[in-house]
Amino acid sequence: MTNTTRRGRFAPSPTGQLHMGSMVAAVGSYLNIRSQHGEWLLRMDDIDPPREEPGAAASILESLEAHGLYWEGEVMYQSHRNEAYEAALEQLHKQGLSYYCRCTRKQIEQAGNAGDYGPIYSGHCRDKSVGSDDAAIRICTSSNTVITPDLIQGDYQQILDQAIGDFVVRRRDKLYAYHLAVVVDDAEQDITEIVRGLDLLDSTPRQQYLQQCLGLPTPVYAHLPIVLNQQGQKLSKQNLAPPLDSTRASDNLYQALVFLKQNPPTNLAMESPDAILEWGVKNWDMNRISKTTSPD
Repeated sequence: MTNTTRRGRFAPSPTGQLHMGSMVAAVGSYLNIRSQHGEWLLRMDDIDPPREEPGAAASILESLEAHGLYWEGEVMYQSHRNEAYEAALEQLHKQGLSYYCRCTRKQIEQAGNAGDYGPIYSGHCRDKSVGSDDAAIRICTSSNTVITPDLIQGDYQQILDQAIGDFVVRRRDKLYAYHLAVVVDDAEQDITEIVRGLDLLDSTPRQQYLQQCLGLPTPVYAHLPIVLNQQGQKLSKQNLAPPLDSTRASDNLYQALVFLKQNPPTNLAMESPDAILEWGVKNWDMNRISKTTSPD
């Protein structure tokens, strides 16, 4: 990669088959980076085995290919990246930014410090000599305001120690936290632009903070509105979102363009996936995208 190459990525979790919500995220990230003559990479966020569904990773790859969404290079699997995550934890430890914590979710909830994004951790274990047995690892947050410039949503900001508290970077079950893994992997893949769903916006300041602590670059962010079902719920496996029918790839891509307000001509729906994506790349305009979520 040259210094001027733009790189985007799609990073699904293999918890089930792709649905329309994940297709919108894939199409948005693909068109955005391809319109800049950049590279689109694929990463499988298989960092949480208890939530994963057997065969889902292979199904996701097949679905993307059926829709003409081809990626550059090899697929990165987070399950193969433990050494890199451990090195990042060691770096945080050497900087005095992390500590062991045995507080349970119930204890944190009972502390009564509720926030907009869940219970705010009080830092109970920060100054204690807690051993590593049966303990999570948390990172010390600060009172500085973290500002996320977002190409769709505008500036978003959090003061982490007030909004979140010290957050987990490795769980008690020794699994690495998503926030740690994603920043390490985005840096490894030289990702310059991240286009993903609005449901991940409030986690972005935590990722930016980790990038700062680890001396990693911060990509450009754009958070797309998420697709809702008729009940106003986010499309997800938990809400029984129907899997994509790959035999209807052209229609799926066309509907994704409509959702993203790209104003595709009606006759485009009859074209091949490659032709639809070619049109999407040539006509991509992020300024058309709505900030808010729309019902399915």
